[in-house]
Amino acid sequence: MFTAVLAGPRVTVHLVRRLFAAVLEAAESVPRIATALDNVRATLRQLERLLTYVAGELPELSDQLDRIRARVDGLEEQAPQRTEPARP
Repeated sequence: MFTAVLAGPRVTVHLVRRLFAAVLEAAESVPRIATALDNVRATLRQLERLLTYVAGELPELSDQLDRIRARVDGLEEQAPQRTEPARP
């Protein structure tokens, strides 16, 4: 009977210890989460800079491609038309 009387407080103490351990674990993980979020923010800033650069360079790349296409088209027009000689 004495063990039945002490079972309630034992369970309560056990639950309080588990709750305290969980709270400590959560509190310890907060700095790691904050560091990870800082890394994500820094990465997003770098991506934004990179995308801004790429967006600024796209018109120039497009112009260069148009010039290359025009030169290739001009070379194709200047190239003599090849005809295969007739075989006897």
